[in-house]
Amino acid sequence: MGEPTLMALTEETKQEIQQAYRDVLAGKDIRARYGQRLMIAEIARYMGDITEDDGKRTSAPATCVVEAGTGTGKTLAYLIAAIPVARALGKTLVISTATVALQDQIVLKDLPDLKKHSRLNFNWTLAKGRGRYLCVSRLEARLHDEGHGDSDTMPLFLLDKPMDDEAASQAIFERMLSSYGSREWDGDRDHWPEQIPDDIWRQVTTDHRQCTNRHCAYFDSCAFFDARKDLDEADVVVANHDLVLADLALGGGAILPEPENALYIFDEAHHLPDKALNHFAASVPINATRQWLKQLAQALTKIQPWLPAGSQPARTVEKISTAGRDLDLALGRVYEDVEQNTDWDFNEERRSAQWRYPEGELPEALAELAGDTRVMTAGLVRQLGALVDDLQTAFDERKESDLDRETAESWYPVIGAFHSRAEEQLRLWTAWCEGVNEPEKTADDAPAKPTRKGPAPARWAVRQRWEHSEDITLYSSPVLADNLLYARLWSRAHGAVLTSATLTALGRFDRLKSRAGLPEASRYMVVPSSFRYGDMATVEVPNMPVMPTDDGFGDALIQRLPDLWAEGKATLVLFTSRRQMQQVRDALSPKYPELIRTQDDMAKNEVLRQHCDRIDQGKPSVLFGVASFAEGIDLPGKYLHHVIITRLPFSVPDDPIEASLAEWVTQRGGNPFMEITVPDASVKLVQAVGRLLRTEQDTGRVTILDRRIITRRYGQLLLDALPPFRRLIEP
Repeated sequence: MGEPTLMALTEETKQEIQQAYRDVLAGKDIRARYGQRLMIAEIARYMGDITEDDGKRTSAPATCVVEAGTGTGKTLAYLIAAIPVARALGKTLVISTATVALQDQIVLKDLPDLKKHSRLNFNWTLAKGRGRYLCVSRLEARLHDEGHGDSDTMPLFLLDKPMDDEAASQAIFERMLSSYGSREWDGDRDHWPEQIPDDIWRQVTTDHRQCTNRHCAYFDSCAFFDARKDLDEADVVVANHDLVLADLALGGGAILPEPENALYIFDEAHHLPDKALNHFAASVPINATRQWLKQLAQALTKIQPWLPAGSQPARTVEKISTAGRDLDLALGRVYEDVEQNTDWDFNEERRSAQWRYPEGELPEALAELAGDTRVMTAGLVRQLGALVDDLQTAFDERKESDLDRETAESWYPVIGAFHSRAEEQLRLWTAWCEGVNEPEKTADDAPAKPTRKGPAPARWAVRQRWEHSEDITLYSSPVLADNLLYARLWSRAHGAVLTSATLTALGRFDRLKSRAGLPEASRYMVVPSSFRYGDMATVEVPNMPVMPTDDGFGDALIQRLPDLWAEGKATLVLFTSRRQMQQVRDALSPKYPELIRTQDDMAKNEVLRQHCDRIDQGKPSVLFGVASFAEGIDLPGKYLHHVIITRLPFSVPDDPIEASLAEWVTQRGGNPFMEITVPDASVKLVQAVGRLLRTEQDTGRVTILDRRIITRRYGQLLLDALPPFRRLIEP
């Protein structure tokens, strides 16, 4: 094996990057930005410093973290820096975003712009999960089976509820087949001319558990695998965080390039830790699962006539049937225990109650029942997997099989779906049993409190009541995504850049480091903004008669808001509580007809369109929103002059993952409020304030109605973390 080589930035690659930047500036007639130049240089340097031997990374895992505020032009910066280096290294550049809007912008605008205005030679594609593509096999089955839901010949009806309007669905399915067959449509859900309802689409798409891949009669004309061909040949693949995490959960390289052969850019990277937690969380609704087991029993009854008596598949079906009955009894015992031995405190408005198990520790009896249920679920997964294998064997003409191909094609998607669902269930029971009531032994063989580097997983239960039924759902989630992301991503990736406008909290990267498990050798940069904040905007804290924690705060908002929005045309009012937003809206809307729109009134894009239309007509408009409007909207220029923040965005105290993290920090002698709550609030506050200035020409004001920002010790930290607007604070 040769000596590791330092790729470094060759003079040729440096020239290519510099020339591309000059060409784009000239072609688009825009001026260079200092922060953008810094970002290009830092990313190129980081990627050039990765050592490799025979195409494999030999340097320690490391990431490059760049906080770049609005107006930096960060998308252009990372594209210009990374594309030439990735091509020189022979790696695929994978760009991952948190939102579809940014994904579309990169694919439809930024990459074509760069190609048009530079001499860089590259191609790109958009990567989507299998569930965004048509499955021709399922579509054919639907058309064959339409109107014959009780037929024994086609079991796909077991996967979905029958359609209310079969004639309408038949017409859509026929249009799909015709359009796909004539190549007018490529099978991508997002390219269909109209919105396809979820209940229709579910019936004609598939997942990796139900897909027979090369054994499918339609493999050569498969929309998903056609799209994969583009992906294998692309220099740049644009994906999203969920797809990257799904690929990593499958081992990496199942959907996207293998991490070892990829250079990643994570845009909107502040979302990545929470996305990872969601992805690796697990849940089981107990009564709904027992209903699902009844559906499984129904499917087993239907499949039996198709299996030769005494054959291996027939024996497997009997084992599945027994395993299902055993699991049903085990679930009943778990439900009874959790229902009777939990101190439920019902929220009557939501008709639900939540219970978190402190330190993730289950009561002894429940831990034992969870262990039994895990064994039962594992048995069901094993037997369903055996039946899936039997069905798969029937596709291979070189192997002997007890089943004919037609039976296998009919039943493989159904049994695959049950197998996938059972595996999801097993994730919860495995997580609930991991390390429960298994203390380590001391030297004298006495039990000792288990020691762990990180927090125990959060485990909790939610009980919900409806008009005629109720259910208890059990949950488990990692509390930090650090180990997950390090093991599956950072330690394997050839390289990774994380960027966003908000990666620091209170001016430091500590929060991101701990939550994302970033490697020790990572490098960090805050890019200076091109905005002249002091000239462009003010941050104001007016006098308020009550604090947000007081009962009369909602009434105070109703009194104060009209005076605040009277001075401007375009206003965004941000709330931390949907209930308070609705209370204020209900009180003020009758007095100000047509003026106020809330994010709950209609689809987000429609709310924003109506707001902009009013501004274009010279009329004032006020938007009311909660968390997603505090980050996910872009209203440049005249469309937003005033952001009003009603309350500091502290986390909801009953979030079980946050509560478990706080518990762990307390055990280590820390202060959860200062270590978790305040930094989290700082990030959200900076994002909310960031709605105001979107271009270098924008001006406006931010008003904060929560006086805690000046009366509490932590308030100064939050204020100092905001951009350096002129401050106007009433005594």
